[in-house]
Amino acid sequence: MRVVIADDERMVRTALRVILEAEPDLEVIGEASTGEEAVSAVCELRPDVVLMDVRMPELDGIGATERILAALDAPPRILVVTTFENDAYVYDALRAGAAGFLLKRAEADHLVQTVRLVARGDALVFPSAVRALAEAYGPGPSSAPPAWVARLTEREADVLRLMAKGLTNREVAREMEVGPATVKSHVAAVLAKTGTRDRTQAVIAAYDAGFVAPR
Repeated sequence: MRVVIADDERMVRTALRVILEAEPDLEVIGEASTGEEAVSAVCELRPDVVLMDVRMPELDGIGATERILAALDAPPRILVVTTFENDAYVYDALRAGAAGFLLKRAEADHLVQTVRLVARGDALVFPSAVRALAEAYGPGPSSAPPAWVARLTEREADVLRLMAKGLTNREVAREMEVGPATVKSHVAAVLAKTGTRDRTQAVIAAYDAGFVAPR
């Protein structure tokens, strides 16, 4: 997996590079110290995963995420790196299209596992933390849910609720007593009907619509 690291602190970039490049399946192919540099590096190098500092000069991680996703037909998975877990910037970054987030104080093994999980894209990263962010920074209950809620089938609705709990496709299949291929089809339908890019954005949409309650 090819990785680009974007952080305005050189020591942080170096530490992340050392951790990732110790793994045989991970390769750091570029670095950036500002949001503008991150957009340029990603568009040029086309990594699989980006570690994106949420706060950088010139352009923050939220703006950089939005521009990358808008510029590329097959964008990388973006993992926001932050100092504080309960941060409105993190929820805004997830809304903007980031696939997950990671704390800068995370242990090396945790960092590597999170990068691999984000790259696979088959589970929500840190579902309890995302739920806490939605409770703190989401829009709250809406009197008029979006039209996509009514378009979900009963099975698709069940899949979305299980996605919000952080279950992988295989775990959802076991829970619903169906085959993994059936779950994959339901997930694709959920993404299409919610108009979202991946399961993280689908879950954020579910919280914002009041379809899944964060409490």
